[in-house]
Amino acid sequence: MNKSHNEVTILGSARIDPRSKYYKIARELGALLAKNGHPVITGGGPGIMEAANRGAMEAGGKSLGLNIQLPFEQVLNPYTTHSTGFYYFFTRKVMMTTPAHGFVFFPGGFGTLDELFEVLDNIELKKAKNVPIVLVGKEFWAPLLEFLKKQAMAEVQSLKQKDLDLIQVVETAEEAWEYLREAMKREPRDSGVDCDNSVCKMRIEENTDWRIFRIMSELVEGFELLSKLKNEITVLGTKSIKEDNFYYREAYELGKRLVKKGFSVETGGGHGAPEAANKGAFEAGGESIGLTLRFDGRESRNEYLTRHQGFFFPFTRKLILTAPSHAFTAFPGGFGTLHQFFEVVVLMQTRKIKPMPMLLFDSKFWAPLIEFVDEILYKKFNTIQSEDRHFIRAVDSVDEVMKLIPRVK
Repeated sequence: MNKSHNEVTILGSARIDPRSKYYKIARELGALLAKNGHPVITGGGPGIMEAANRGAMEAGGKSLGLNIQLPFEQVLNPYTTHSTGFYYFFTRKVMMTTPAHGFVFFPGGFGTLDELFEVLDNIELKKAKNVPIVLVGKEFWAPLLEFLKKQAMAEVQSLKQKDLDLIQVVETAEEAWEYLREAMKREPRDSGVDCDNSVCKMRIEENTDWRIFRIMSELVEGFELLSKLKNEITVLGTKSIKEDNFYYREAYELGKRLVKKGFSVETGGGHGAPEAANKGAFEAGGESIGLTLRFDGRESRNEYLTRHQGFFFPFTRKLILTAPSHAFTAFPGGFGTLHQFFEVVVLMQTRKIKPMPMLLFDSKFWAPLIEFVDEILYKKFNTIQSEDRHFIRAVDSVDEVMKLIPRVK
């Protein structure tokens, strides 16, 4: 990857038919980028990925495919000039997002949503530079953006308007290219970005060696911590809620109830919903684990942790946070909650891990997202299969959560 510069990453469904207008748009955009000196990075598979690679290669440009080994569907398309294969989504996603100077998201499934929310989360956390983000197809993306605005931003204040302003929705390849071209003329807005400990500088010519050692150290320490734990349940949710909030009280009750049933409680270690779950577990005398992010040596963590580890790199933290759990419960949240939740859903969908309960707390809050999955992803665009919808379930009480979580063995 260090041999390429000015890359644009294009993401979208492997299931988009070559006769689809979105295949045509992705192919046109790949060609426009290549003609203007921008290598195109995709996941290397069929559908949108093939279309973008095809356009770039046919235009004489650099066309990179970072393929994932799956038991179905994902075969390297024939339109890459450079390619490599990955078994782990973790390493592949780092390589897909590390070098990009812009991102274009076409209609997709759970994987596309996971990738979108991860990019947005890293920018919001100042672990990545503020590069242009383009969504192609209002008919696909509008319901999701409406959910983010009305639910995540208005109801629980887990997002701000500036977070949504990062996104530009377009309908054509020409619109996408014009927006990218103008945005990339400007230097990425990276004020306050912790680039030394993020995805900003993961290039060999920029002293990558010490970062690799730090990443390996974080992984070793993280898995050493996990080896000491058992029966973990991960609780996700926004840091923006206060102690008098309904969701805080419910997360606290959940943490307490989980410990009484023999589970450990694992969170991101911060405030809001994670703090509430940790507090419930801690005050019930149980194991309360927090996996926090560090910024220039600083980290924000709550006071109710029996075990703790801090991470400089968001991708190593995410791997440890999602690796061991027996179930996940997500309280209302923003980009971070969504990307961690969909990360696990993708791993189950692609059979990288065994199925487990994936619970969204408060069906009223999450209803627009579930409707988006059912009506847009499944029925209209066919980017997921019928059985994929059942990975996600909404609940409305701690009692429901406890009934759906498997018993301690």
